[in-house]
Amino acid sequence: MFPNLFEATKTYWRKLDELEASYQQGEVSLKELDSRVAELMAELAQERRLAFVGFWHILRHWFNAQGQSLIGFGILVFAAYGWVLVNSTS
Repeated sequence: MFPNLFEATKTYWRKLDELEASYQQGEVSLKELDSRVAELMAELAQERRLAFVGFWHILRHWFNAQGQSLIGFGILVFAAYGWVLVNSTS
């Protein structure tokens, strides 16, 4: 399943806000705050990596399925550009 990066980011900010409130109320020490922020950042980074890997997998699958069509289209565009270039200089 493709990770929901938007939801992961919202969750990250919500947890960060809760952590800041706890720090402001004196419930969390500065050292604990630093370590928990690092944990939250690591969690979000993991979600981002999963999203990137998922996107890359989808892109590779799509290119494998459509590769010949894309190459054919590229050749057609190149030929049309060459034809226009040759005819515009004459």
